[in-house]
Amino acid sequence: MPTLHDVIAARVNVYLHLRPTPLYRYSGLSELIGAQVWVKHENHLPVGAFKVRGGLNLVAHLAEQERASGLFTASTGNHGQSIAYAARAHGVRATIAVPEGANPAKVAAMRGLGAEVVFHGADFDSAREWIAGIASAQGGRFVGPTEELLIHGVGTYALEIIEDLPEVEAIIVPVGAGSGVCATAIVAKAINPAIQVIGVQSAQAPAMQKSWAAGKMLSADMSTVAEGLATRVPFANTQRIMREYLDDFVLVEDDAIENAILQLLEHTRNLAEGAGAASLAAAIKLKPGLAGKKVVLVMSGGNLSVNQLRRVLARSSTSDGAH
Repeated sequence: MPTLHDVIAARVNVYLHLRPTPLYRYSGLSELIGAQVWVKHENHLPVGAFKVRGGLNLVAHLAEQERASGLFTASTGNHGQSIAYAARAHGVRATIAVPEGANPAKVAAMRGLGAEVVFHGADFDSAREWIAGIASAQGGRFVGPTEELLIHGVGTYALEIIEDLPEVEAIIVPVGAGSGVCATAIVAKAINPAIQVIGVQSAQAPAMQKSWAAGKMLSADMSTVAEGLATRVPFANTQRIMREYLDDFVLVEDDAIENAILQLLEHTRNLAEGAGAASLAAAIKLKPGLAGKKVVLVMSGGNLSVNQLRRVLARSSTSDGAH
């Protein structure tokens, strides 16, 4: 089980390359939720998402043989950008499998960071299973999305939250594979067990939430527009950590996520991707239980494609017209 000590140790590897991200309070969001609401802006990182922290920590720990043979991973975008960024920073070759139809902006960003990007399969899990076999055949280092070194690295943002706002009472974290929420929970509960840590996933990709609620591993249909939340099967190590530390885990509809993208654009002037907006969608759903509390929403990423933004704005326009 990762520990607070592991996260503290990861800071040197993260801060060689990155600066802490801002934590801002927004009066408009506070009024909307009926609480004191801050946003942790992981969208301000160089690749536009929190995962780069974990990638930098993992690559810093590679053995010489692993550096020489290269890294192989699968991603819907943000994990891949993290590995590509970290690999380039350390002079390591990276090959990333993405599902057919992956976010074009994220694919371009991975290639721009020097990674080889290959398309395979209908979804993330298909791409992951395929590239793991390629890595094994070529003697490369396969990087799964929930490895402990990744969790240690991403936990640095949770430390930043508590350093900037020691009195925080609740932190809401989007969940895909679960590295972010696990890291947040490990840090928060070690420092102050009274801090509520709440996970959120799309109701159109509920495998992790359903597995957590049932206490056993369950797969589920996946059709969410939020690729950062798009897992079809759960991950055993993050499920174990979540069952140990997580206070609540909620599902929100994709429509609510897209509405939250617009709310964040209006109130924070930041562009959140679907996963990054899910924390606000959850806060709106949980509004009665958050009343008056000091709440942090993790904006885990801002990599929304132009086409996705057009669709969200078009839906808003249609909705406004209907009223």
